[in-house]
Amino acid sequence: MNSTKLCTWSFFFLLLLCFEVKANLSLEQVEAKKKGIELYNQYKAISAIPYLKLAAEGGDDEAQYYLGEAIRKNNRHIDAEAQKAYESSAFQGNIYSMIRLGRADSDLCTAMKNCSKGSKSPAEWVKAAKDLARKGADEGNSESMYLMYELSGDKSWLEKSATSGFALAQYLLATEYLEGEGFFLSPSSRSEKAEHWMRASAQGGYPKGMMGLAAILIGKKDLEGFRLWNEKAANSGYVEGVFGYASYLAGEPSNYGYSLDFVKSYALLSLLLELDGGGGVRRDVEDILPNVAEKITPEQIQTAEKLAHEWKATHPPLSFFPPKLGF
Repeated sequence: MNSTKLCTWSFFFLLLLCFEVKANLSLEQVEAKKKGIELYNQYKAISAIPYLKLAAEGGDDEAQYYLGEAIRKNNRHIDAEAQKAYESSAFQGNIYSMIRLGRADSDLCTAMKNCSKGSKSPAEWVKAAKDLARKGADEGNSESMYLMYELSGDKSWLEKSATSGFALAQYLLATEYLEGEGFFLSPSSRSEKAEHWMRASAQGGYPKGMMGLAAILIGKKDLEGFRLWNEKAANSGYVEGVFGYASYLAGEPSNYGYSLDFVKSYALLSLLLELDGGGGVRRDVEDILPNVAEKITPEQIQTAEKLAHEWKATHPPLSFFPPKLGF
C-alpha cells in the first residue's frame, strides 16, 4: 500500500473512532449551547460566541459547528479558531462541519491568501461528507438526502428529501416551484404542487413554511387560512410571523380580518426590540410602535409589558431561522 492510500485509510479510521465519542455536557454547558444557538439565530454572532465556546469545550459537535459559524460570520472568513471548531465537530461525524470545511476553497480567506492549513484538504472533507450523507440517505434519513442535495446540487435529492418528510426540503422545493423552476403542464398545476409542498413544510413545523403557506393562502383570498398560519408562525417565535401578527392586530393593514388589539400588538412589537443584532426588524418596529402607543393608556402599556413577559416565558425564543448552511 503506498503512502497516499495509507494516509487516506488512517484518516477514515480516525474518523470512525471519533464517531464513537459522545459529548457528556454539564447542565451549565447544555444551557450555554441553548443560549448560544438562540443568539446566533437572532443574528447576534458576537454575543453567541462565549456561550458556544463553553458548550464546545464539552465536546458537543453541534455547538462546535455553530461556534465555527459564529466566528466565521463575525470575521467574514474562516480563521484558525473557526477552522479548529469545524474540525473538532467534523471529526465527530458532523456533516455540516464537513461541508463547511469542504467549501473552504470559496471562502474569503482564499482571496485574502490567509487560509489556515487544515488536517485535510477541502476535497477530502467533501468526500467524507458525501460518504456519510449517502449512508444516511440509503438508510432512509430525509435530512441526509437533503445534505446530498447540498453536496451534489442534484435536484432529485431535494425531491427525495421532501418526499421523505424533511420540512426544510419541502419549503425549498415549494419555493423553487413558485419562482418558476421545474416543468409543469399548466400554471395551475404548478401552483397546486407548490402549495402541496409548502403545506407539508408548514404542517411539519417549519416556520418559514408556515409563512410561505400564509402568503399562498392570502393570494387565494383565504383570510381564515392566512390568519391561522400567520399566528402559528408567530407562536413558533419566527420574527417575520411575530412582526406581521403584531402589525395586523394594530390595523396595519386592517384588511385581513383581525380584530384590533392594540395592547397585544404593543406587547409583541416591544419584544422585537431586543433584536438589535441585524435583520432590520428593530428599525421597522421603531416606525410602528409609537403609533400603537398613542392608541393606548399608560395603564394599558403596563398590561402590555406584563403580557410581553408572559409571552416570552411561554413561547420559543425569537428567531430569524437562518439556514444552517447559510452564507
